[in-house]
Amino acid sequence: MADSNLAQDTSHDTRATIEAQIIELRNEMGRLSKSLQARASDAADDAEDAFETVKARANGAARTVRRQAHAVSEAIGENPGTAAAVLSSAGVMGLLVGFAAGYILASGSRR
Repeated sequence: MADSNLAQDTSHDTRATIEAQIIELRNEMGRLSKSLQARASDAADDAEDAFETVKARANGAARTVRRQAHAVSEAIGENPGTAAAVLSSAGVMGLLVGFAAGYILASGSRR
């Protein structure tokens, strides 16, 4: 009978220990969940701030490009001869660079 009481006491102690550990694990999971929620919220805020910064910079860049395109179109309208000479010179230079690059690549593949 003493062995039966000892076994019940040991079983009861083991059960109480396991239940205490389960409660402790639940509390820890709650703390971890709150921590993850806070970090996720911080990350979302950081992402939103980064998006707003990029959006503002992109809008500024777009305005700058529009202004420069307008200035170029005005300059071309005021000086059509100069614009044609500059554009044709750039085209000829591009053609020469293309031929040179093609020749270099072709001669490199023969070796």
